[in-house]
Parts: sequence; structure tokens; C-alpha cells
Amino acid sequence: MQIAGLIARRIICRVQAGDGVQRGQRFGMICFGSRLDVYLPADTRVSVTRGDKVRAGTSVLGYLA
Repeated sequence: MQIAGLIARRIICRVQAGDGVQRGQRFGMICFGSRLDVYLPADTRVSVTRGDKVRAGTSVLGYLA
């Protein structure tokens, strides 16, 4: 879920609902302080904690079971 910031409100998304994506594929960009909420399956082994700084395309958030 991508949530635009209150002021800038700029999200560029290149996929549509139902499109398939590949592991590591970039599908959009969030600009100017917007945020991204990531929902993972309950059995995911999460490798980051709240407050960690992560980088798109570099940081591993977790491992799917």
C-alpha cells in the first residue's frame, strides 16, 4: 500500500492491479516523504525491526516461509 505525503502527494506506480511482478523488480517510486506500507504473510520470518532504515532494492525485509 503506497500512501502519499500530506503536502507533496507524489507516487509513481508502473503496475496495475492483476499484473505479475518478478522478484527484485521495481514497480514504482515514492517521492517527497510519502511512505510505503508492506503487508507480509503471517508466517514470514521478518529480518528488520521498527525504526530500522531500509533502502529500496537493497534491504531484505524478511523471508517467506
